[in-house]
Amino acid sequence: MGNKKGSLSISSENIFPVIKKWLYSDHDIFYRELISNGCDAITKLKKLDMMGEYSLPLDYKAKIQIIVSPEDKTLTFIDNGLGMTADEVEEYINQIAFSGATDFLEKYKDKADSDQIIGHFGLGFYSAFMVADAVHIDTLSYKDGATAVHWECDGGTEFEMSDGDWDAVGTKITLFLNEDCLEFANEYRAREVIEKYCSFMPTEIYLSKKDAPEEYETIDVEDKLDTDKVIEEIHEEAKFEEKENENGEKEQVEVSPAKDKLKIVKRPVPLNETQPLWTKSPSECTDDDYKAFYRDVFRDYKEPLFWIHLNMDYPFNLKGILYFPKINTEYDSIEGTIKLYNNQVFIADNIKEVIPEFLMLLKGVIDCPDLPLNVSRSALQNDGFVTKISEYITKKVADKLSGMCKTEKESYEKYWDDIAPFIKFGCLKDTKFCDKMNDYILFKDINDKYITLPELLIKEEAKATDENGEAVEAEVVEDKKDADAPENADAEDKRKTVFYVTDLQQQSQYINMFKEQGMNAVILDHAIDTSFITQLEQRNDSYKFCRIDADVTETMVEETSEDELKAETETLTEIFRKALNNEGLEVKVEKFKNKDVSSVLTVSEESRRMQDMMKMYAMGGMDMGMFGSASETLVLNANNDLVQYILNNKDSENVPTFAAQLYDLAKIANAPLAPEAMTEFVARSNKIMMLLAK
Repeated sequence: MGNKKGSLSISSENIFPVIKKWLYSDHDIFYRELISNGCDAITKLKKLDMMGEYSLPLDYKAKIQIIVSPEDKTLTFIDNGLGMTADEVEEYINQIAFSGATDFLEKYKDKADSDQIIGHFGLGFYSAFMVADAVHIDTLSYKDGATAVHWECDGGTEFEMSDGDWDAVGTKITLFLNEDCLEFANEYRAREVIEKYCSFMPTEIYLSKKDAPEEYETIDVEDKLDTDKVIEEIHEEAKFEEKENENGEKEQVEVSPAKDKLKIVKRPVPLNETQPLWTKSPSECTDDDYKAFYRDVFRDYKEPLFWIHLNMDYPFNLKGILYFPKINTEYDSIEGTIKLYNNQVFIADNIKEVIPEFLMLLKGVIDCPDLPLNVSRSALQNDGFVTKISEYITKKVADKLSGMCKTEKESYEKYWDDIAPFIKFGCLKDTKFCDKMNDYILFKDINDKYITLPELLIKEEAKATDENGEAVEAEVVEDKKDADAPENADAEDKRKTVFYVTDLQQQSQYINMFKEQGMNAVILDHAIDTSFITQLEQRNDSYKFCRIDADVTETMVEETSEDELKAETETLTEIFRKALNNEGLEVKVEKFKNKDVSSVLTVSEESRRMQDMMKMYAMGGMDMGMFGSASETLVLNANNDLVQYILNNKDSENVPTFAAQLYDLAKIANAPLAPEAMTEFVARSNKIMMLLAK
């Protein structure tokens, strides 16, 4: 071929300063680009062998070698792939423009967007110039009669190409590192970067240090391989110990037989796993395999709860494993890691265009060779194919969870407290996921049992109690309705009510009343629950959620006519408004079946949810004064002796004290008293005890 000099075919300004600027914060990525190029070359050579166009040597072992030399300030990448001819070097190395470099330069010459990936544009080899002042290529093609080629470039647009002396089929790339990047010739730094990007590449990767002294190991003779370099043959004599036999006599007993061993040059160990777990069929993998893989990849020594093995060939190729770690915590502190791979080449963590946001709470790996990586992230975000991948992953997660609920209910219940935050967050973020999970969301009830909404509603429909406490067939408990309401009343009134508790201690009085009547309620005590149940209501028109203290249900009170308690209501309203100095106080009188309950405070569901929303806005600095306060109703039990005493002794000097005390007791069962109100409550309690002591 002779010597050849020329200019790289770039129709714009020098590409190398742009590459350095463009990917400065990710400048270790050149390792991935050069190693994956080597993997591609080896894969192509193997395919030629399979097609009968080339015969691999019998002792062929595909591998990529990386040699670091801190003294020479060089880094060398060697693959035994198909190599290149001079013409191929001309096409693939010199004519950069064929890979879209002109458009690339035009688009990115003024940008330094570290979020991009150089491999998207087919410029992988040139990432070497991010860290090197000069790069040499030595290559020999697999083709019969091929001549070795030597190519070198000093980071400008000029190159030199000549016949070379590389005598092995494949390619050697030597990087002469610049002074700012000598860290990459450090063996430990090299290992760190290779493990970051190349842990699961399909070809074995070996790292060594130039001129490093040989290391040795001792093996049994029968374990010797043909490739082992034997340094010394070692014979170990048998070992004996003096022991007493059953007759009490001492004798020499062989505890270790004689062995022949070999001292060999330590076998190199690849840095990567060429067949990661996700490439295998789920039937080939054990629980221990999954757990070990999780520990190795995520350095998390807490066992995952369970996992999903994704294995799909059509309509696109996608494999992976998603792990459910213990995530029973507040949402802003949950961080998962989903690693995205393309043909076992690491791309990035948590790419939101491919991984639905709520799945970011999980840990896992996803490998999608069909992923369109020849585009920028913004284009990837709008790609319909990527959307389908995201939807598929969501569907598989929902299928796994719903399947567990159906067939492994006991395990599902055991995991529920840990996975509930993830599922609720998913329902809020993804309506399709919400619809799929709708019937498989578990709620812990006030009896400490786990139950789904369909189960809860069916039980409530089948069970209610009459006044004598005997079971009768009835519809699920609903809010009271006006008997004269028109048939076309608002559909809201027809929705079944699911009662819930937000604080087991605070709402214990209401819970006891529910239990006495054989009623049930679910526990929703997480920060996300208000938004979560609102989402469920929007997706389902057959039920609504109502906090246990939002109203007094009809099963708790005796049936009365509209006018029966009218006089008592008017009298007690006047007494309590005057005693509490609150003319706007809403008072309601009912005959509770439990005569020991004197009063309860109810806050309408709509009003209370508004208050919860206000608290969230208040944390953001918004003035909440314009929303007003929650709408409260004081419900008094006409069957209670103390209420009757107030009703029959309205002019007594003690009635205002009793009225205030009843109100505060109702308030305490609903929410904590403010500091000032608590001080008054304690003082009033002391006063009442003094009255009893007289």
